Amino acid sequence: MIPGDIRADFPLLSSVCYLDSAATSLSPEPVLEAMLEYEHTCRANSGRGVHRLAQQASQKYRDAHQKVKKFIHADEGDLVFTRNSTEAINMVASGLPWQNGDRVVTTLLEHHSNLLPWMRLRNRQGIDLRLLTPAQDGTLDPADLEAVITKKTRLVAITQASNVLGNVVPVAEFAKICHDYRALLLVDGSQSVPHIPVDVGQLGCDFLCFSGHKMLGPTGTGVLYMKEPCLEPLILGGGIVDRVTAAGYTLAEGYERYEAGTPNIAGAIGLGRAIEYLEALGMEEIQRHEQQITRRIIDGLSGIGNVQVVGPGSEGTRIGVISFVIKGLNPHDVAIMLDGEADIMVRSGHHCCMPLMDLLNLPDGTVRASLHCYNTIEDADRLVDTVRTIAGDF
Repeated sequence: MIPGDIRADFPLLSSVCYLDSAATSLSPEPVLEAMLEYEHTCRANSGRGVHRLAQQASQKYRDAHQKVKKFIHADEGDLVFTRNSTEAINMVASGLPWQNGDRVVTTLLEHHSNLLPWMRLRNRQGIDLRLLTPAQDGTLDPADLEAVITKKTRLVAITQASNVLGNVVPVAEFAKICHDYRALLLVDGSQSVPHIPVDVGQLGCDFLCFSGHKMLGPTGTGVLYMKEPCLEPLILGGGIVDRVTAAGYTLAEGYERYEAGTPNIAGAIGLGRAIEYLEALGMEEIQRHEQQITRRIIDGLSGIGNVQVVGPGSEGTRIGVISFVIKGLNPHDVAIMLDGEADIMVRSGHHCCMPLMDLLNLPDGTVRASLHCYNTIEDADRLVDTVRTIAGDF
């Protein structure tokens, strides 16, 4: 069970009911304190000095990488810090040696960050882009991948959990198909890694991307895991080389090869502390906690006449992302009313998934409530009761 006293670590919860964690989660006080400790005690650049402050900063930065690797059970491969999932995915799109006619397979379930880079490759480099179509509840059938994958398929890029519908995709089944065809597999873990146990070995992926700001960490932090360091660096500069001469340069090994320039050291330290916070709660326990609240919300909203819940039901494998619409009301208007009437913070609109909204025939998008470990059954009831009032008033 998630202890109720953790809410004291999130002071903002004293004034609002925060249900927008799929966009950005709150950061607990220990994360902020870890970042401030760096600023107060060893503010220096990492990997660039021999004085003790630089050495302390470098060690904390290295430790942060190791904490994240352990969290996703990455016993092999390299783990690179980025600004967010978007940058991580673009590093893969820019770093692979594409050839005209290479095929990329992705889906209409994807966030724009895992769609636009492949569209640009199609437009600029002649990549053959194929899009799998999910069912109305977000279900993706591995047989659909079997129907389009070929020996020319270079990469399959797929989300592990939808940021609109909340359904969890059976990535390991897709991975087996990819490996049969020697295609690389990129998994967008932006919505999965913060909420459910993730093991890159069990997933069978070649790349895993996720963002720190969705998992109690600071904004401007993200991760790219690579099973094999097969990418060309996106940016060249200080810190990524072993040696430079007038004739050329030799790149460093490990994550340093991909992290040119001064990194977000405080952010990395904060992300490492967020990992420790999640581990102390237990990812299995977080998953159970959020599923209980998710069921409460879906069952409550489903009982309101003018409300349509979009996506899978309360049973089955899903995360705490619940999309709904109130018939006759624009989702943005509903979000404003939830804020004004009950201090409830939700997302509204297309959620950076316009092709999915077209598929679902939702031109204005949805209202989206999304959870994290600090939410409670009381939050669920507050949302349902306020939506019932809004729907009834209309």
